[in-house]
Amino acid sequence: MYIPKHFEVKDQEELHRFIQSHAFGQLISNIDGRPFVSHLPFKLSEDKQQLLCHVARRNPQWQSIESQEILVTFQGAHDYISPTWYQSQGVPTWNYQAVHVYGKAELMTDSDELQTLVEELSAIYERQNPNPWQPDYKASMLNMIVGIKIAITEIQGKYKFSQNRSLEDRENVISKLQENGSNSLAKEMQK
Repeated sequence: MYIPKHFEVKDQEELHRFIQSHAFGQLISNIDGRPFVSHLPFKLSEDKQQLLCHVARRNPQWQSIESQEILVTFQGAHDYISPTWYQSQGVPTWNYQAVHVYGKAELMTDSDELQTLVEELSAIYERQNPNPWQPDYKASMLNMIVGIKIAITEIQGKYKFSQNRSLEDRENVISKLQENGSNSLAKEMQK
């Protein structure tokens, strides 16, 4: 990912927080020389050294993923920025947050390990429900998925928030985003 210095995020704690907050990502690898993408929820391991996910056994991506460097991308708030929002001259652009994680994949086929992964992922997304769903399924259902552990080798972060513009321009952008209902991006830019 192209990252000009003023948009680069190096703070590892911030990058980990971002991954956990925007955990639906894209697992990218190659199949027969072509890029292949699966859109999946991910879990960052407790030690922050691995990403964990699972795919359907029928998904061909898992069959060749162990021999490759893979990429997982995560996207946060984003929106169009009009040059009319600037005091000084500008061009149309897009402000956004993106984190890319590179790593090496290892398959998880042990049923106990897969069950733990499914339970942990479910717990993350069920916790806001008043009556969280509890996994209660036959162990044979675990044969329908393949878990993937990704040993993280590099994390890149880019928050393009008009940092290359004047304070007045940035404040105008935030104001216009709020007027247009893009509150998530405006909030992130205010931090």
